[in-house]
Amino acid sequence: MHTNPLIPVILSGGAGTRLWPLSRQSHPKPFMELPDGECLLQKTLQRVAALQEVATVLTVTNREYYFQSRDVYEATSIGQQITHQFLLEPIGRNTAPAIAAALQAQSLAGPDACLLVLPADHLVTDLDAFREAVGQARMLAAQGMLVTFGIHPTRPETGFGYIEAGEPLAGDHGRVLGQRVQRFVEKPQRALAESFLQAGNYYWNSGMFCFQVGYLLEAFRTHAPEILSGVEECMEAIRQDGSMAELPTRFATLPDISIDYALMEKSDQVAVVPAGFDWSDIGSWSAYAELCPADSHGNRVQGDTVLIDAHHSVVVSRERLTTLLGVDHLIVIDTPDALLVAAKDRDQEVKAIVAELKRRGHETHLLHRTVHRPWGTYTVLEEGPRFKIKRIMVKPGAALSLQMHHHRSEHWIVVSGTAKIVNGDSEHLIRTNESTYIPAGTPHRLLNPGVIDLVMIEVQSGEYLGEDDIVRFDDRYGRGTEVSCN
Repeated sequence: MHTNPLIPVILSGGAGTRLWPLSRQSHPKPFMELPDGECLLQKTLQRVAALQEVATVLTVTNREYYFQSRDVYEATSIGQQITHQFLLEPIGRNTAPAIAAALQAQSLAGPDACLLVLPADHLVTDLDAFREAVGQARMLAAQGMLVTFGIHPTRPETGFGYIEAGEPLAGDHGRVLGQRVQRFVEKPQRALAESFLQAGNYYWNSGMFCFQVGYLLEAFRTHAPEILSGVEECMEAIRQDGSMAELPTRFATLPDISIDYALMEKSDQVAVVPAGFDWSDIGSWSAYAELCPADSHGNRVQGDTVLIDAHHSVVVSRERLTTLLGVDHLIVIDTPDALLVAAKDRDQEVKAIVAELKRRGHETHLLHRTVHRPWGTYTVLEEGPRFKIKRIMVKPGAALSLQMHHHRSEHWIVVSGTAKIVNGDSEHLIRTNESTYIPAGTPHRLLNPGVIDLVMIEVQSGEYLGEDDIVRFDDRYGRGTEVSCN
């Protein structure tokens, strides 16, 4: 039985570019819906809850993902039973600064408290084995070890880092808890990966860690003092708002470095706990496809599909019919505004497409057609010269910013629910099948005073319909006057 507090730290962010077009910068992999309808962030929270003794979870994420993360937690019964704290980065600086910030945020928990660091985009289904491995890691962390979790390799994977394990490490009663780490190897060539597989004492580096607060602080002071001092300066200027703490822009000047490079590879007090649980980082479409059952021809599909004389292909098509005829070993991922067709053996290269889209300034690297906002969502239904049509959903009690547009006017038609409208100097309610008109240059705001979702259609018309035509006067979500739709 452990007497010291366990504080899970969930690291949530990253674009997940190899899972484009479902994963995009504004809606990355942790929020991406899996075949069972849940997202990876939900499953990470469920994994944390399986530890049973957890009362508080700290999530380190980008400010852009705060409201989405909060919504995911609040939508689950497990999330409602746990106290959530959020630490928001102005920009991601890799795992070492993120973990150092989490360490400082939890310093009042005492030097004997244990931080369990979990990426939000991993999938683990054997929760009993996970709980057992965490227990072993906590005992090693109490001995002063920096602990990582190693995954038994099943193939000569070149996309993962490896851990070479050495002598066994035992607990108080002689039970082997893990092994001392001999070295870390970053993404080897295939021949070297094959030799690791044959050697039997190498593990995939999972990116999950367990640290006792006092020993982790000592390791930062010894091996990465510049990161620790930089984070300490940031904590002096942190902005606290209830359960949310926002790091200052100074954080963006810290080194962009992983915890592996900053600490783990430099310390001689590093242990690995071999994971007895299943694990996947869902790092490619082939890995995602493993979540779907295979048909008699080896195809794995999700959605409405017709496949004739097609074999060993992956198809995800949630919103319209997709058909394949006479093809093998393809990946076909269909979304409302982007279609990916790729050779199955090149699924690790999808990120190159995202890089090219970004270079061209194409918005599909950043946004889905349905865009999540703190107040709800909007979906672009159709657009053309001088007009754009959106479906807007506003959550109960939520409100868009008080704003104005120079170049466009807007018609709002309520489909369901009740809208409270600020239109210039007037304020009134409009209900289902009612509408209102917002002239260009008029300050306006949309609120949902009801207890059900407000759904409405917005018709924009004007000479310029770009999302940067917005002057924001007031916003309850603290977004200031930066460019952002509504």
